Amino acid sequence: MEDLLAYENLVYSIIGKYSRYFDQDDLYQAGMLGLIQAYHHFDSSFSIKFSTYAYYYICGEVNKYIRENHVIHVGKDVIQLNRSIEKAKDVMRQRLGRDPTITEISLFLEIDEEKIHEAILANQEVQSLDYVMNDEGYDLYHSIQSEEKEMSCDILDLRSQIFKLPKEERNLILARYYSELTQMETSKELGISQVQVSRKENKILEKLKQNL
Repeated sequence: MEDLLAYENLVYSIIGKYSRYFDQDDLYQAGMLGLIQAYHHFDSSFSIKFSTYAYYYICGEVNKYIRENHVIHVGKDVIQLNRSIEKAKDVMRQRLGRDPTITEISLFLEIDEEKIHEAILANQEVQSLDYVMNDEGYDLYHSIQSEEKEMSCDILDLRSQIFKLPKEERNLILARYYSELTQMETSKELGISQVQVSRKENKILEKLKQNL
């Protein structure tokens, strides 16, 4: 367990951006569950660092927690402040002939700018989780990890299929797509010719495509 605690910072870095809207202890537990799963599945023969490998499992468990608990609760004081902000906006639009800035709203209500910003942001987050962004039904909740594609369901499914591959095939894919080695570099790493790398890679990719 002490070895796993060395990767606590990795867990905190992943859950950090969500701790504002979800219970941090719960996020931490989800992240640690992913870390433990990674520990049990990791093979030192993988051409990949444990931290990189664990990242996928941690993100998967955190994503699962978010998916199951994505209703955000906003306090009554924040709701009330938002109402005051909207009323202030209406009054100031009439006076200014334009939308007021955060600074102007802050001065009008005599409330700190940071609190104004947080109240507006919290309200936007509640509205946006299920807000459909385009005709394909893509919503903001499912883009929560747009900056970290590793959290998407498709990528996690792909990862799962990759680690079900025979060791030789798995190492080839890890070298090519996780370590981002060229076919020539991969051939040296695995001790096979570049032609063999190319042929095997195409066959493995086709297998993964069929399994997915």
